[in-house]
This record gives sequence, C-alpha cells and structure tokens, in this order.
Amino acid sequence: MEPASATVDPGSSTTVRLRVRNTGDVVDEYHFEPVGALAPWTTVEPRSLRLYPGTTGTVELTFAPPRTPDATAGPNPYAIRISPTEHPDAVTVPEGNLTITPFTEVRAELVPPTVKGRFRGRPRLAVDNLGNTKVTASLSGSDTGDKLSYDLQPGNVQIEPGRAAFVKATLRPRQIIWFGSKQEQPYAVSLRRSGTEPMDVDGTYVQRGFLPGWLATTLGLVLALAIAFVMIWLTYKPQVKSAALEKPEKAGAIAKPSPSAPISSAPPKPDDKPDEEPADSGADGDEEKGGGGGGGGGGGDEPEEKKKPRKVTAAAAVRKLAERSEGRHICYRVYLADGGWQKPECDGAEAGEVGEGKAVKALNVAVSSTNGVTGASAYVVDGWRKGDEWEKADDEKNMYLGSTDGDINPMQGYTMQVFDGSVCHDAYVKDKQWMGQSCTEPGKWTYGGSPMELNLQLEAVRFTV
Repeated sequence: MEPASATVDPGSSTTVRLRVRNTGDVVDEYHFEPVGALAPWTTVEPRSLRLYPGTTGTVELTFAPPRTPDATAGPNPYAIRISPTEHPDAVTVPEGNLTITPFTEVRAELVPPTVKGRFRGRPRLAVDNLGNTKVTASLSGSDTGDKLSYDLQPGNVQIEPGRAAFVKATLRPRQIIWFGSKQEQPYAVSLRRSGTEPMDVDGTYVQRGFLPGWLATTLGLVLALAIAFVMIWLTYKPQVKSAALEKPEKAGAIAKPSPSAPISSAPPKPDDKPDEEPADSGADGDEEKGGGGGGGGGGGDEPEEKKKPRKVTAAAAVRKLAERSEGRHICYRVYLADGGWQKPECDGAEAGEVGEGKAVKALNVAVSSTNGVTGASAYVVDGWRKGDEWEKADDEKNMYLGSTDGDINPMQGYTMQVFDGSVCHDAYVKDKQWMGQSCTEPGKWTYGGSPMELNLQLEAVRFTV
C-alpha cells in the first residue's frame, strides 16, 4: 500500500496505490475485491491485472465516504482480497487504515411551528444529528418583550450520529387576555453548542382571549341598560293610592266568620337523585366509561337514557386472558385513521385493516408475566424520520405508542422490547404486505415496520411473547 494510512473528508475522495508483483514462474491474472466496512465506498481500478513472472503492476484504490452519519469519524481499517487465477488457494489480503475526519451537521424544527392556547402551548422540538460525531447541546427559549415563560424538558441533549432527540416545550404567557381577540407572539428556541453560534428555531404562539370580545361588549351593553332602567324607575316611580273605602258596620252586629281557605298539601318534591352507574366489573381506570343515568323526577313516560358502551383497552384484555390461562401473554389494539380505536387482539392475532389503505396512527399494548414492556414509535415529518421518546408500562398496564392527534403523521414503524423472555412481531406495510416475523433476544429491543429508506405507512401488526 502506498501509503498504508490515508485521511479523507466525508463527501470527498482520496486514492491509495497498491503495488502487486508476480513472484511465480507462470503468467497469472490477479482479481481485486475490497472487503470490510469501507467496501461500499471503495473503487478499484483496474479490477484485475495480468502479470508475467517477475513483473510488477499497480492498481488504484479510491475511497469516497459519503457525508452522512454512516461515515464513522476516526480510523477505519480496510482490506483488499487478491485472488490469483492460476493459484486460487494463494489468496492475499493486504490491509490499510483510512482516517475519516469528523463533521457536524444539526437540523432542528418545532412540531407544530404554530401552537394555540389560552394559558399554555405545548410544541415539541425535534433535533436531528446528521453528522458523524456525538452532539451535546443546551436549550433555551426567548421572545421579544419577554412575554412568555419557557419550560423545556430536557434542558440538555446528547445525540448520537444519525439519531434524533425530542424536547417537550411548555410556553406560558405572563399576562392572560381576559377579553378580546387572539394575539400572535413570535418566539424562538435556541440550540447552543460549544464553539458554535446558537441555532434559533422560530415558532409562533397564538394566545386566545379567555372570553370572546363580543361577549364583553354584550355584557357592557346589558349593564348600561340595567343602570338606566333603575335610574328611570327611581326618578319617575308612580304613587299608587287605594280609592276603596271600608264599609261601616252596624252597632252590635257580629261579623260573620270568613270561610277559611281549604288546606292543600304541599306538592311532592321531584326525585332529583341521579340513577347510580352500574358497578365496574373488573375494568380498571384505563377503560373509558359511559355517562351516568338521567335525573329522577318529572313524568315517568320518558325513555331511560342509553349508556355509552365502554371501550376495552389492551390492559383489560390481557388481564382477562391471564386469569384464564397461565404463562406470558400480550394484547394490543390499533388506532386507525378515519376508524378510531379497534378492539384488542391477543397472542399473534391480526390487528388492523389489511389492504384497506387505513394507516395506523397509534398502538395500545399490554403484557403479562414479562416484567413489563417498553417501546417507541417512528414516523416521518417533512421527509425526515422522527421517533417518539421511550414509553414503558408494567405488567397488565397500558403502553401507548404514536398519537391520535390529526396533526401528527401516521406511524411507519415501532421499536419494542420485554424484560423477561422476548417479543416476536410482524408488520403489514403499505405496498409491501407482511414484512416477516422477527423476535428479540431476551431484554433487547428490535425495530419493526417500514424499511427506513421507503417511509411507508403501517397498516396492521401481530405480536407474541
């Protein structure tokens, strides 16, 4: 190798010469093949040499690592396999070292860029590390006039190459608008890294009034009319006098007793006690309950108000299954776009609408006898792959991945693990059908869903533990 060690910047290229000498006694042809982690970025020219005994040939190795997180910064060993045609067993693999220089590239955006609220706004800051070195940064918020306060969780992030971090932000106005129209307040979240200029991500907080402006005008008008009426009444109050005279009675006459009014019993009070809700039979606080019964009194001809059916979550389903059968179990349900939450499925059954084009926006998962489950969801915003923070739930408790919010894109994948045993999963992806079952090693996680480079929506899932 000439030289044996070289340095290259990501996005550019460098060349190393390889000298080959035929030390045999016959004419031989040598084939060159790059091996190792740098092989995809290595070009050999020419791919083969034909040498006479005692002669020397040269080939050029061109290294062109891309400017992506895959080009790991630092020394990277490489090797070239040389295979003689006449002596196929005499394979030689010379090695070298290529140092890839580090580079930093960070992108950040607020999701959504505009938030609305009367007392607070809750955007999320997505930070992507597109460089090949770890990024450490602190976060802060600012606005013109110091009209907002900021709560950023976490306040500092460390992001590995090719990964993303999500920061939950809570914005609170320092003054509440009691009456009037909404007001827009521009703000910025700053990403500060050592040795670089701060990166500002701009957003807008739309503060709504506590009461609409027309209501304040109406109340003021009603109050003015009431005051005017009272003043007129007090000023022009009529004097009412009775013109009736009492009829004199004759001396010695005894007044007839006036007949007393018949005594009427007081009307019965209406029974205003609401009907009691039926006792909850085994459903925990995770289940959604219907409304209570209607009022009591009045006529008895009104039909009894129907109760809304309770929706069964994955935790309720897995508890019932664990009562009937011992061992590990997993139950899950999906939230479909334009379809809402579906009924739970368990232990390998299909959850979702296969081939109907309905995207999965959220997952509800619960397990038993696995010491809990943890996972995260993946989706795409403006062409970038994002991921939620890790969610964890104990045995027979609900874990939720994704979001039912209409502004959040459908899920494209998920990452999941259990802590006792392993979890096996299979995902149905748009235009790709079922991707094939994959199982985790005990205590480790695995990714399922759309391949990273395709960004396709998730439509159905199957899980077993």
